[in-house]
Amino acid sequence: MEKGQLPVFAELTLTDTGDFTAKQASKFSGTNNPRHLRVIHSALLAPRKREEIDRIAGASNGPELIAELRRRGLEFPCDRVPGYDRDGLPVRFGVYHLTKSDRRKISDWQAARGGRNG
Repeated sequence: MEKGQLPVFAELTLTDTGDFTAKQASKFSGTNNPRHLRVIHSALLAPRKREEIDRIAGASNGPELIAELRRRGLEFPCDRVPGYDRDGLPVRFGVYHLTKSDRRKISDWQAARGGRNG
């Protein structure tokens, strides 16, 4: 070990920063969770900022809610969009959106339930 290196962290590197909450699935397993349903309905209308997801879901941890939907088979990617915060500082907002594949999976799920969302 070289001088100044910590023994445990000396060999650790981050080579893959992918989203480990995403689950590759060909089918959306569905949900009857009211928070999920509100977010899905809203996202079908328009992309949503992370803060909007919190408000729409009625919860304060939108990213975990999105992770739950990903584990159920949706991709639900998050794009980082440049903008400014309330202090005028440049930031990159997270904006979630459904892919074409997600929309197809949701449509198939709804059709299998006779158009019901739960």
